[in-house]
Amino acid sequence: MHEIIVSVKLAFNNLRSNIARTMLSLLGIVIGVASVILVLSFGAGVKNYVTSQVTMFGSDIIAIEVKVPKVSKTSSANATGQAGGTTITTFKLEDAQKIAQMDNIGPWYAMVLSQQITSFEEKKKQAVIFGVTAGVVEADQQVVIEEGQMFSEEDDKSLKQVAVLGSNIKEYYFGSSSAVGKSIKIKGKTFKVAGSLQSRGTMMGIMNFDDLIYVPLETAQKKLDGTDYILEGIYKIKDMNKLDLTIAQATDKMRELHDITDPDDDDFAVSSIVEVLEILDTVFFALNALLLALTSISLIVGGVGIMNVMYVAVTERTFEIGLKKAVGAKNGSILGQFLFEAIFLTIFGGIIGLVAGFLVTQAGEAAALSFGYPIDLTITWWSILIGAGFSAVVGIIFGYFPARNASRMTPVEALRKE
Repeated sequence: MHEIIVSVKLAFNNLRSNIARTMLSLLGIVIGVASVILVLSFGAGVKNYVTSQVTMFGSDIIAIEVKVPKVSKTSSANATGQAGGTTITTFKLEDAQKIAQMDNIGPWYAMVLSQQITSFEEKKKQAVIFGVTAGVVEADQQVVIEEGQMFSEEDDKSLKQVAVLGSNIKEYYFGSSSAVGKSIKIKGKTFKVAGSLQSRGTMMGIMNFDDLIYVPLETAQKKLDGTDYILEGIYKIKDMNKLDLTIAQATDKMRELHDITDPDDDDFAVSSIVEVLEILDTVFFALNALLLALTSISLIVGGVGIMNVMYVAVTERTFEIGLKKAVGAKNGSILGQFLFEAIFLTIFGGIIGLVAGFLVTQAGEAAALSFGYPIDLTITWWSILIGAGFSAVVGIIFGYFPARNASRMTPVEALRKE
């Protein structure tokens, strides 16, 4: 025990006597640990943010949406095909209604989207028109009426020109005064305001629900868009234990309605939030593993820096090593002294790296918030464990070899070099 204490004191005193070299050798470890903390915290924070955005509709829903035939629903070909102008017109309201009659289906709604010029008195604004069936309030619990009421099924069937305003639209046109009972124009047609909604915010920083104007689905189709198809149907599941069965039944029903015998010809896709979350888990695991591997390179570079510094220290203190061995110092004592120097460098670098990582994550969180992304970059215990643990392993491994060379010197060999 006494020899260990002596080795620790000697290692600490040597590091303190060469403070400039010590600080430079710390830099690689500091950068490496801070990078690991930042990457893992950023990965966890972004994953939690995306998950919260995906589940904002609820985790007990399935969605049926249009898809380009012959391609996967998650492929870039499907996304670029629809974005490039490929319009799938086969999904009808009648299809959505028949799916809603299945045993395990609860509240639901069908939807279309379009952009139209809206106006009130002298004000004008291009807004996203959200044509939906009246079940949207039951199926999407984040659609909360602030004032007035949602339109009814009867309003939809009779093609009534009524609208429910998102909070931003209501504020833009009517300020703090009531909007209920007043009329706005959408595509030059007069719509009576039935109600307004509580603020909901954005999804993924892309779609701002507060900028939407909700109108009855069939009114939107026939009086605004001139179409007879829908884009998507959202369905709440009664029993989540039957989720897979319900998805299979919905898929079979849609193929029956569309006369599809070959699954490659599917012009629709049935998805669940659970499926999306599983995909996100896989994607973020792979992404975090890749980023962790890349940032670990900086820790290895820091370890190489420690090894170089230790080799220089061994060379400079060759005579000291020989003198100690000449008076009876054992190999273990010499090994311990130099190995403790490497360990101290790693520990100090790890601590500074943890502090630096915390400060950088706080700055990153504030920056994300300033751009409208409330991402929580909390430092997790496992990110600390990985960062500190990996740095310790690197320090010990790269510090061992110079320390071993020093311990194996014979007194004659060491004194002759001096």
